[in-house]
Order: sequence, then structure tokens, then C-alpha cells
Amino acid sequence: MVNETVKEYLISRNFGDRLTEHAETIDTVEHAAQQIGCSEAEIAKTLSFMVEEKPVIVVMAGDGRVNSSKFKAQFHTKPSMVARDLVEELTGFQPGGVCPFAVKSGVPIWLDVSMKRFEYVHPAGGNEFTSVKLSPDELEKAVDAEGWCDVCKGWYDEA
Repeated sequence: MVNETVKEYLISRNFGDRLTEHAETIDTVEHAAQQIGCSEAEIAKTLSFMVEEKPVIVVMAGDGRVNSSKFKAQFHTKPSMVARDLVEELTGFQPGGVCPFAVKSGVPIWLDVSMKRFEYVHPAGGNEFTSVKLSPDELEKAVDAEGWCDVCKGWYDEA
């Protein structure tokens, strides 16, 4: 079942043809990579954090993990994920389907540089059965991102 709000949003941005519906769940990076047929790193996971008592979305490569000191340098606070029972209320999407498209008004979206190494990345499409294939530059345009940030570790060889 396609999230119609996300579908309409993507069509309005000329990316409607990039939405794919999957037969099985893509609720985790592992499941998404299996269904899409790409590496786990190419999955663009969408995480929601609380910053100054408001939600902020960060989209990052599937193999990235939040680095506390980098996050604090960017957002001036320690990383704190939105509580699972508040995710839908604050973002408009249920856990497992949070995406950077058609997010509730006023929620800033940041893209992590960990995705720039790929030709295409695959964020969720509004539920646990849909994904969207976009280049990192297309993703930036599709979501009106605040910009690029560098808040991850683990995706490159840190000396």
C-alpha cells in the first residue's frame, strides 16, 4: 500500500516515478537492502531527534552511526532520539516508515555527507513497504533540506 501523501508530494517534485512498492517489509536497513537489492550502506535511513524540544530529521547512509560529538557540534545538544510513541505525532509517519518526504510542517531535514559517496540512495517512502531511489543531489532537491551535515561515524575508516 502506497502512502498517497508521499506519492502526491513526489509527483509534485517530478520524482513520482522513483517510488517503489515492495512485497515484504523494509522496516530496517537490512530488510530494505534485501528487498531493494543494494548494499545496506545505500539505504538512506531517516532518524528523528529532539533538538531544543522540537523534532529534527537527519537522513544518513545505512552504515552510519551518530557520532555524539559531531552531532553536538552541529545541533548544540547531545543526540536524543524522538521517543517511539511520539514519532508519528511529530513527523507524520510511523516508526519503520519515517521518510524525508511530506514531513509535518516546521520539521527541518538535514542530509548527512555519508550518503554523498553513492550514485543512488534509497530512503523509505512513507511506510514500511515503499522506497524511493534518488541520487544524493536529487534527494536534497526533493526534500528542501536545510543542508548537508556531518554527524556520523562508522561509514569510513576513522584513523
